[in-house]
Amino acid sequence: MAILSRAAFGLLLVATGAEAFTGVGVAPLRTHTAGSVCAAPKGLKLAPSRATANLRVAAAAKITAAKMAVSTEEKGSFPSEEYRMFFKDDGKTVSPWHGIDTWADKDKGIVNAVIEISKNTRPKMEVATKEESNPIKQDMKKGKLRDYPLDIFWNYGMIPKTWENPKHEHPELKAFGDDDPVDIVEIGSASIARGSVVQVKALGTLAMIDEGELDWKVIGVSTADPKADSINSLDDLDKAFPGQIDEIREWFRNYKSDGTYKDGKWSGITEGQNSFGFDDKCLDAAKTKEVIVETEGEYAALMAGKVDADGLSLK
Repeated sequence: MAILSRAAFGLLLVATGAEAFTGVGVAPLRTHTAGSVCAAPKGLKLAPSRATANLRVAAAAKITAAKMAVSTEEKGSFPSEEYRMFFKDDGKTVSPWHGIDTWADKDKGIVNAVIEISKNTRPKMEVATKEESNPIKQDMKKGKLRDYPLDIFWNYGMIPKTWENPKHEHPELKAFGDDDPVDIVEIGSASIARGSVVQVKALGTLAMIDEGELDWKVIGVSTADPKADSINSLDDLDKAFPGQIDEIREWFRNYKSDGTYKDGKWSGITEGQNSFGFDDKCLDAAKTKEVIVETEGEYAALMAGKVDADGLSLK
């Protein structure tokens, strides 16, 4: 029986077309531990045609930060105000914001992405930046657990060790940061479980302005996606997933509005829309890397005490 690391096993499920990190007829893996081993479940067989996918899994597994054995631990029932998902490294609680590197491969523009929200779900989950260890929790609004008004159609999360400084005004957009890590939209075909740390090719970014605050939306594809090998630019991404970049822009433009989404279209909008800088343009991979590097710098200044944390938990 083949023995796989949990990280490689999760990537294997993506590459073989199974539901990511859950499989078909397989209980979900609540911990995604890179350092431990597990056996491939009975009945999961790879046809010879999967050879290329297997190579992709091996390559993606090598990119994974081998120094860390990241797992997750859930406390409290879901959904509830008490629910928290904590991150562990060899049994020790670590922050997904402060304890995971930004880059899996900086030269290739591949970042580590912490998935907060799985595609086709509604609960608004987020890393709790003002709580010690920064667990994932469900956002609250007006005393109630917050859900999106419709499913989000992509995997959504954050890039560790980045920060959008609320005291720094962007020189072109004239907007200040939203006080959070940089968001990332993973556009691939598989649903990725909440709490997963995945490697994503960061290929584009939208400059969303939300209630006057700059809220970058990096867009990319998991290195484990079956299409990933042929996607190395924003144009490639658009060709592989036609129309999805526009869909992402319009989803984030309108999800807070009073409009209605039906049959792929928004209607009846009178107020509540977000806007986008740079004439709605999605910036390319080179500009995306610049955004990430800049927000790394803001994060470094925050951790060095050069900027007031204003209640953020830095441990």
